[in-house]
Amino acid sequence: MQPITSKEIKNILNLNQEIIETTINDISTDSRKLSPNTLFIAIKGEKFDGHDFIKDVLKTAPLVISDHAIEDTPSSRVIVVKDTLKALGTLASYNRSLYKGTVIALTGSSGKTTTKELLKTALSNYGKTYATSGNFNNHIGVPRSLLDIDMESQFAIIEMGMSALGEISYLTSLTKPDIALLTNVYPMHIEYLKTLENIALAKSEIFQGLSPQGIAIYNQEASLTSIIHQEASKYTSNILTYSNEDDILSSLTLEDNAPHHKSNASAVLKVLDALNLSKEKSFESINNFTAPEGRGKKHHLNLNNNSITLIDDSYSGQPEAMKLAINSLGSSKTSGRKIALLGKMSELGDYSITAHQEVGLCLKENNIDIVIGVCEETKDILSQLSPTTERYYFDDHTEVSDFLITKLLKNNDTILIKGSHYSSKVYMVANALKQYQS
Repeated sequence: MQPITSKEIKNILNLNQEIIETTINDISTDSRKLSPNTLFIAIKGEKFDGHDFIKDVLKTAPLVISDHAIEDTPSSRVIVVKDTLKALGTLASYNRSLYKGTVIALTGSSGKTTTKELLKTALSNYGKTYATSGNFNNHIGVPRSLLDIDMESQFAIIEMGMSALGEISYLTSLTKPDIALLTNVYPMHIEYLKTLENIALAKSEIFQGLSPQGIAIYNQEASLTSIIHQEASKYTSNILTYSNEDDILSSLTLEDNAPHHKSNASAVLKVLDALNLSKEKSFESINNFTAPEGRGKKHHLNLNNNSITLIDDSYSGQPEAMKLAINSLGSSKTSGRKIALLGKMSELGDYSITAHQEVGLCLKENNIDIVIGVCEETKDILSQLSPTTERYYFDDHTEVSDFLITKLLKNNDTILIKGSHYSSKVYMVANALKQYQS
């Protein structure tokens, strides 16, 4: 972030309070990450309340923001505001206003982080590029990303996620993107949003941050494109679309031609179009792109002198993404068995049984050799398989790794691991297998 004085902080937050004179070079919401020039903002989270650490923080940091006065603490070092989260956003928005490069915001129900990383890889061919770290895409992560922008970069990519209406509206108001990209609309979080239409509306909020000169981009193969286009049209007339059928994709030799990889590449190429950049310059880096950990990355294992291919897609489980991963496994060229280890899919509400059954039918259509279900909900997956399909079921992930390593996996097997990260924990199985990387 740009250095900022305490006087500037007072003006930005519209404060009358007297505070010490100092210059801030960093803003943190983590009491473990401080320096003598850090402004600490106390945020109440699910597990911790930053206010509990303020006295210790002030041993290192000169200034903190709190939602109440702290007893036995100099008032000139504790900025008191009504809402510390809002203060974080306001300071992030200010830092964004100082950035002179091009800001690209992106959202979607699935594959956001992979698309972000591919876009970062591609744009790095044209200039210094900054992007959201990890999946810092929520009400704390996006302001954090805006505060961390490399002011010398030419491009900044900000990822946005949501679980309710209004969340992306707030995040895009802080980000004020020059380009807003919506990759897909799937029934993720439908337990809370109730309908796919509401999900489309919530994702389309990303366009609200655009100026009339801004550019909206969306996948014309996404669900409910009529809603997406209608919402984008409210904020800009500069609207571009892309699809898996775009001619430009024939110029690429992607390592994996699965539909979701093609879609990610097509999205990135459309952003390059919007920026009037020569796409050919990025072909090599797009072709050689490796998916991030847990998001479809392939690992070659040497297990008891057997060669195994692990497709680690265990970061998230979402119905359409699950089907795409299964389709990719089904179409892969291998001499060995194709194995799908699937954990439960969460936050699906009344749609849960149907969604799991549809995944089972997808496995059947792709003639997957062996299917392993983890968690009660996957029984609905297993129920749809062909009677001759080899299958196994586990209540949880704890015994799965040992079963795979000692009893199931054979030479030339390919195993896909996918499921809801926190609720199924199949990522722990993937991590156990990765101990055998060759």
